[in-house]
Amino acid sequence: MAIYHANVKTFSRAKGHSSIAAAAYRAGLLLEDALTGLRHDYRRRDGVVETRCIAPEDAPDWALVPAELWPAAEAAERRKDSTVAREFEFALPHELDDPTSPRP
Repeated sequence: MAIYHANVKTFSRAKGHSSIAAAAYRAGLLLEDALTGLRHDYRRRDGVVETRCIAPEDAPDWALVPAELWPAAEAAERRKDSTVAREFEFALPHELDDPTSPRP
């Protein structure tokens, strides 16, 4: 039996959050934060099945590239207490098949 779970999290500069660090961790990528100069390298992270950027059809090409999207999102917000990103988390039932696992 599946248990429903949904959560919305905001990333705020006032609390010291970084959308670039969060995106790098979630997607298992190497992303560099131009504001702080920090490199967030999570390429060795296990458990990332798939990652994808979603944008409207008329969005520029860079909106589909995480290394370009997240620095642009951080730069678009100028206030020190701005919300730079939101994360929507949904639980998937364990009864769903993992498409990457071998079939018995």
